[in-house]
Amino acid sequence: MFSIIFPGQGSQTVGMAKEFYEKFTMVKDLFSRADNALGYNLSKIILNGTDAEINLTENTQPAIFVVSYSIFSVMEKEFKIDLKKASYFAGHSLGEYSALACANAIDFEDAVCLLNKRGKSMQDAVPSGEGSMIAILGKNIKEVEKILSENVHYKSCQIANDNCPGQVVISGPVDPINKLKFFLKENSIKNVTLPVSAPFHCNLMKKSTEVMKKHINDTNFRKPNPKIISNVTASEKDDEHEIKKLLVQQIENRVRWRESIEYMIKNNINEFVEIGPGKVLTGLVKRINKVVKVFNINSIDDITNYINR
Repeated sequence: MFSIIFPGQGSQTVGMAKEFYEKFTMVKDLFSRADNALGYNLSKIILNGTDAEINLTENTQPAIFVVSYSIFSVMEKEFKIDLKKASYFAGHSLGEYSALACANAIDFEDAVCLLNKRGKSMQDAVPSGEGSMIAILGKNIKEVEKILSENVHYKSCQIANDNCPGQVVISGPVDPINKLKFFLKENSIKNVTLPVSAPFHCNLMKKSTEVMKKHINDTNFRKPNPKIISNVTASEKDDEHEIKKLLVQQIENRVRWRESIEYMIKNNINEFVEIGPGKVLTGLVKRINKVVKVFNINSIDDITNYINR
């Protein structure tokens, strides 16, 4: 039994999916539909833009989605691979929108527009320079929760991502984050400051939640097939009304990626197929469980290798 997983922010590169765009008319059509939906040339940014353009959150989020959706569509329609045989679809943060669109729970254009608005509202929620994110390495979730709970200076810091054992991401205001970094250094705990423009998945995103609640509620959602694993609950969902509520909550809540993968493995998943740019999730799955099989689909060769596995 297998699951399809879709990447989130950080997997973007200029030129991603270029070989798919050049070879398949259907991909050109999807890129064109995205441009028309947004009213600007996202395709040019994806294929030939600058790092600054592709890393602007309001571009990054729809760009990763368009690439993931395009590769998924090529696998299904050009290579005739029945990906709907998967037990679950799941995505990391914005990747949950890719999962929903590929599961026919939301229209392609609606997902593109929602992610553009999501990226912009998340960027605008906190003034530049007032928030920060760090990854704490080598500690599990319980150890990180203990560190945060034992010092009042870190009270406003929140766990943004529980990615895998030994990689927990923290969001919060700059000053508390800097105090936390000092503590970690003093205690020889490895940490990395993330090159992000805003502190995602914490209560500093409240303004984004308010903006996205309206946009999500105004968008038509359908029952997904297969079921989706929610970032917020780390469990399967197929009720469209509940999925809407959880997408709103997702903006300020931690991404429970480790728990999501463990939930799927407990439910007999022994193979994960990551579809989209990069191979971040493939690496995380390997660190969560060394026994399950993982495949990363990011090129035409990857698809051929997957078919011939």
